[in-house]
Amino acid sequence: MAFHFKSLIAAGIIGTGLAGCADVSSSGGGSQVVIAANKVVNIQNNTGRTIWRFYGSPTSTNSWEEDILGSTVLPAGQSRNVDFADGRTSCGYDMKAEFQDGTSIVKNSIDVCTVSGVSFP
Repeated sequence: MAFHFKSLIAAGIIGTGLAGCADVSSSGGGSQVVIAANKVVNIQNNTGRTIWRFYGSPTSTNSWEEDILGSTVLPAGQSRNVDFADGRTSCGYDMKAEFQDGTSIVKNSIDVCTVSGVSFP
């Protein structure tokens, strides 16, 4: 089961199972259809501790957005699919795994359009 990051695909964006981002322009009126990339990433917890909160925000933002796990946790040795398709065209995301004691591990500039999994640590 994939956890959806923010909202699902925004209006005007179609398809989430495609391998890459692409812009397709019609030859007639110049209208453009944007095809979204598959942004589902398997997050693997190899830390030996339970991840209590998990954040993923575009590298262009200066703050962490909402906790993707919500009311669930990611136990040590487990993995979970996270869908980063939030209507944005960017593929670069920073990720933060936070533990119960407030410590965290951050991974920067992950290309969610090309990677299929990210392991913490």
